[in-house]
Amino acid sequence: MDDRPSDTEAAPAKPWPDKVRAERARTADFGFADVPAGEKAGLVGGIFSRVARRYDLMNDLMSGGLHRLWKDTLVDALRPRGEMAIVDVAGGTGDVALRIHRRAPEARIVVSDINPEMVSVGRDRAMNRGIARGIEWVAADAEALPFPDHAADAVTIAFGLRNVTRRERALAEMRRILRPGGRFLCMEFSRVAVPLVGRLYDRYSLDVVPWIGELVTRDRDAYRYLVESIRRFPGQEEVARLMRAAGFDRVTWRNLTGGIVAIHSAWRI
Repeated sequence: MDDRPSDTEAAPAKPWPDKVRAERARTADFGFADVPAGEKAGLVGGIFSRVARRYDLMNDLMSGGLHRLWKDTLVDALRPRGEMAIVDVAGGTGDVALRIHRRAPEARIVVSDINPEMVSVGRDRAMNRGIARGIEWVAADAEALPFPDHAADAVTIAFGLRNVTRRERALAEMRRILRPGGRFLCMEFSRVAVPLVGRLYDRYSLDVVPWIGELVTRDRDAYRYLVESIRRFPGQEEVARLMRAAGFDRVTWRNLTGGIVAIHSAWRI
């Protein structure tokens, strides 16, 4: 992980030109391709439905186990305690939620994910660990969360924002369900800040990750999409701008592993 202990203050970014905004409203990125915005959710959903049962194994293989440290760092930053109400958006198979539950067994955690197959895998994982209470599992769209205003003390999303069609809408929804004074944490793949690490990472992810996906899941295309979606996802400054535009305050980020991953932090004031 990055040795720098302090968060980086997010600098304001220039607004997009009107022409660019209009084009993005009609299309959405799907890997290196642009598809009609209305089709992205179905395409992404198909990918995650196909790989759901081997999703966690692939995370270990692709990252060499680093994803576990990244998620531990996210939960460290969250500092769950007591009976906090926490919503983990795009929580999939429950990696983050299970970590939160271990740190704060009395917390009320909701895992929300648009993909029913991922939710099913997560629920089964929790039951296999003897966790029948404390975590609720909901199949829901990040752009239309089925929770009341101010329902959560904290909201997290880990490696899910890049799969959302309208990121601005999802960010606004996550802010909506936060109570005033609530914390928001978003962890995503980002722009590598160390040139040598960036070159090695590009070679590994573009050449090796799809091959591992083919070997383990028989679905090379799913993991080619994964790599391409990371390349298309905006960098740290632009994600910070989107968070500010959604109404979040005190927006900062922290790079992990040289910027391969960044944790974005914000509050609803």
